[in-house]
Amino acid sequence: MKREGGGLATAGAAPVAGGGGAGTARLLLWLVVAVLGVRQLVTLLRLPPGERFLDLGAWAAFGGVRQPGELYAEGGYTGTPFAALVLSPLKRAGEQGLGVGWACATLLLVVAVGLVAARALPRPVQGRTVLLAVPVAVALLLLSLPVRNTFFLGQTSVLPVLLVLLGCCVTQDPRARGALTGLAAAFQPALLLFAVLLWCTGRRREAGWTLGTFALAAAVAGAALPEDSVVYWLRHPAGFGLGDPADVANQSLHGLVLRLGLSGPVALLLLLALAGAVCYAGLRRAVRYAEDGQVLLAVAVTGCVAVAVAPVSWQHQLLWVLLTVAGRAGRRASDRYVWPVAVVLVMTLPAKMLLPNLELLFPVRDNILLLTAVAAACCVPFLSRADEEFAGPRPAVHAPPGPSKLSWVPLLPFWRRVLTRPNLLLELLLIRVGYSAYSQVRMAAAGSRSTAEAHGEQIHAIEQFLFLDIEHWVNHAVVRAGWLEDFLNFYYTSFHFLIPLTVLGVLYVRRPDAYRWARTALGFATVLALLGFWLYPLAPPRLMPELGFVDTVHGVQDFSQPDYGSLTAFTNQYAAMPSLHFGWSLWCGVVVVALAPRLWMKLLGLLHPFFTVCAIVGTANHWVLDAVGGAAVVAAGFGLVHVLAGARPRTEASPPAGSAPEAAAGTATGPGPRAGVVAEEGAGGADPEAAGEGDRVPSPG
Repeated sequence: MKREGGGLATAGAAPVAGGGGAGTARLLLWLVVAVLGVRQLVTLLRLPPGERFLDLGAWAAFGGVRQPGELYAEGGYTGTPFAALVLSPLKRAGEQGLGVGWACATLLLVVAVGLVAARALPRPVQGRTVLLAVPVAVALLLLSLPVRNTFFLGQTSVLPVLLVLLGCCVTQDPRARGALTGLAAAFQPALLLFAVLLWCTGRRREAGWTLGTFALAAAVAGAALPEDSVVYWLRHPAGFGLGDPADVANQSLHGLVLRLGLSGPVALLLLLALAGAVCYAGLRRAVRYAEDGQVLLAVAVTGCVAVAVAPVSWQHQLLWVLLTVAGRAGRRASDRYVWPVAVVLVMTLPAKMLLPNLELLFPVRDNILLLTAVAAACCVPFLSRADEEFAGPRPAVHAPPGPSKLSWVPLLPFWRRVLTRPNLLLELLLIRVGYSAYSQVRMAAAGSRSTAEAHGEQIHAIEQFLFLDIEHWVNHAVVRAGWLEDFLNFYYTSFHFLIPLTVLGVLYVRRPDAYRWARTALGFATVLALLGFWLYPLAPPRLMPELGFVDTVHGVQDFSQPDYGSLTAFTNQYAAMPSLHFGWSLWCGVVVVALAPRLWMKLLGLLHPFFTVCAIVGTANHWVLDAVGGAAVVAAGFGLVHVLAGARPRTEASPPAGSAPEAAAGTATGPGPRAGVVAEEGAGGADPEAAGEGDRVPSPG
């Protein structure tokens, strides 16, 4: 580490006083932290005694009926002998009191980790960021899977992280720094890699103290537990083989190799090669970041290397990955948040929400935490503090407020229509997570069968009053025409997702200025539809027993069963009002009509909503008024975007990024700023003319 930068312990940002707005925001964030902490404690304590603090129970039982050398016999305990020795006094505590005390102590450790990590952010950093970083860091820690897993199991995984952070980012005493790091390694031997980091950065005295403290702790544990220490260090070197290493909970390279079905010398050679490559690349990058003054990032990268190369790295030990959000990757504003968002999503959401349930993606899904750790250690191009974009990325290009903005509404002036295309990876992540959340809410919004059928009778009565009750006639006409039934069944099941995704893809490539406008309108419409599903569960015609509809898609339903229908276990069958089948198809039609340059394209775009409304009515999956509801939420979605961001962009079709016409458009306005287009404020002095490089589009007319 650079001596002039103050070394390991002084590279963080100093606290900065903030204004009243920042103080209010900080107070609200701490309130959120308090709610999350209380919720975590209440959730734990409401579990039956046999379903919580499972690992803590194994530690507490140590020393009671076990014989020497049997600590690892049953496979329930996977920690080091030193950890067992330190925790053995807990066996005298009562189970309930032990659990409450342990949960509260873990909560305090999490707060301490968030405090130290936030204050170790590299300079330069804005004062508001420093003030808000602590509660934000604690909230993210409480939401993360490793911390939640730590609470549930009663593990000690937060303690080694805190010890390393105190040693590397807080204390100035070389002996204390080495002792704290060595003590952390006594709980997790893979953390001895921090001694390598200290040695390679010129702090050889601290590295010696780390190794000495670790050796002393192992010796004390060996003297107190000689047989168990022999089992741990010789029979299962550093935990190798304890538990079930092939289990998906083991997010290490060893677990990855075993899950791939490899064994024997080939697996061992592959494991050694992968571990060596990750160690070399990761530690080399960590040394570079430490010498650059980014100590927190160096610590996080080293921790990621440690969990990757360890024999076993359970999910609760991967907190290091979350700390890598301290690194800054991406030179453009549209790229800066890709890595933090990806890390937060991976560390807080189940893997099945991040990736589709496809067998081809199972190897990625089962190892997503490990792959994220390896990417942080070896691949993600974090910026150096010497880079011009470190303090602030190149700003995005956005249009001035549209004439329809309601300036008297406080929120709206902050909504700026960005004209450059967003980062593709970030968009894919948000689309996937958004759809997973939509599916979960849709399932949770399912009402009772009686309520849904009562609402179905209401809709049917309203349609009879309005002379719109054509569903029965259309449904039976479709059934009589076999070819038409096959076509509408195919259309209903095939194009609901395909065409909207295709439209979004074309807009992303050809019309980045219009992509955000259209995508945001679709998102608003979907959220409004979820409210409809929640407030008004509605049975579609095919699930109304006495009306005689034919379910052409799913087949005959057994109405005698409380939960009938072939899709009951997979989706909410009462999410009929509004119809998103028709709503999304209408969105496609509106976008194509609004943006397509030729008349035949516009007419072709209108065919999709026409065929969709025929399909949803002809297959008895929706009422006519469901389609009206779908049109209403789509209109509301476009209306909200119009109010927030002004009128839609009136531009010609944009050429591909980097083409000559696009470059010409970016320089046609002369030496001053481009007419009608301004750069984002607060960009750290970045050149507005360099903003959105490669993604410029003509300004709106």
